[in-house]
Amino acid sequence: MSAATQRFANIAARRAAGARSGIASVCSAHPLVIEAALRHGAARHADVLIEATCNQVNHEGGYTGMTPPDFRSFVEAHAKKAGFPVDRLILGGDHLGPNPWKHMAAAAAMKNAAAMIDAYASAGFTKMHLDTSMACADDPAVLADETIAARAAELAAIAEAAVERAGGERPVYVIGTEVPVPGGALEALDHLHVTAPDDALRTVEVHARAFSRAGLDDAFGRAIGVVVQPGVEFGNAEIVPYAPAKATELVAVLDRVPQFVFEAHSTDYQPTEALNALVRDGFAILKVGPWLTFALREALYGLSHIADVLAPDPSRESLPVAMERIMLASPDNWQKYYPATPEEQRVQRHFSFSDRIRYYWPTPDAQRATQKLLDVLGEKDIPRPLVSQYLGQLDAEVAAGRIKPFAHDLLIGSITRVLDIYAGATGQ
Repeated sequence: MSAATQRFANIAARRAAGARSGIASVCSAHPLVIEAALRHGAARHADVLIEATCNQVNHEGGYTGMTPPDFRSFVEAHAKKAGFPVDRLILGGDHLGPNPWKHMAAAAAMKNAAAMIDAYASAGFTKMHLDTSMACADDPAVLADETIAARAAELAAIAEAAVERAGGERPVYVIGTEVPVPGGALEALDHLHVTAPDDALRTVEVHARAFSRAGLDDAFGRAIGVVVQPGVEFGNAEIVPYAPAKATELVAVLDRVPQFVFEAHSTDYQPTEALNALVRDGFAILKVGPWLTFALREALYGLSHIADVLAPDPSRESLPVAMERIMLASPDNWQKYYPATPEEQRVQRHFSFSDRIRYYWPTPDAQRATQKLLDVLGEKDIPRPLVSQYLGQLDAEVAAGRIKPFAHDLLIGSITRVLDIYAGATGQ
């Protein structure tokens, strides 16, 4: 293993030894988010974990159009520009399983999942979240734990064989699925529950048996994380913060399975003290994605207002107007997630914490609209009063000279502000 992967694999041992041990998992394929994460890691001399989901990146291209080798090349190219050493980079795959093909019969869906995980492992991804919990077209509505574990072991065997063939690093595994499927939750947040301790233990036990039956004891020895629900989530305008008292019994499970830490999904927008408490309690892998692109959108919209002040042009389409046009023309990525009145949907399209707008930034129309904005601002030194007015969250950093008052620097700074919160919580 590389030094970074080895440090990651030892995360549970460091926690058991009393060290503050955690890492943020950056779940985004946006170039500016990737750039910000790698620049942030380079400045702190820290490892960086970047993950792609099964829907985002797969052997068929996913919604980004990237295969796992493409994504690796994309990230490494940004690492080179950022001066970030690739030996400190950990690449992960999230929700690796049949989810993109669950409309198919299980055999066909798992065949695609196997091809996907082969591509991830062959491309050198070393952190694999195995998620086979979703029912396929010919499955019962709810899968038995044994079926989920057997399918996860089947995919682990494919990953192990791919590494054997390609000669890369043996991956580290994360198991468990106590989170919404990729794309987000649709249910109300008023009945969010913390994973029951017995359910977390059973997840470990059934996976251990399934891996053992498949002759994968060595691979299971590299399983370090269990995905559970610590009681955190966010909706369109709501955030459910971590309440340590509600997770006390779940946290105690880690004493019985010292090989593992917990992986917490949907930690976006958590208060700083909540993130600190999550890491303290053993939720050592903190997933963050929408908060990063939400911060990016805040900065882009602020810059659009600044452009209207510095270079007024009534004929120019503002970025919010352009994005509204683009999202209305292709509603599939937001419509079912925002079941509200037309006026409420208009607000949610742009400002929801769920940040469904992030699916539109890679489209050619959105890229052109963004580039037009950046071309207008160019290398203009943005006056601090305009930073205060439209990017107030960055004003103190600009005043202190830590962020230069240029468009690109302000975009990176907005994302970095979130990364700083996670770095503080994880001790990186």
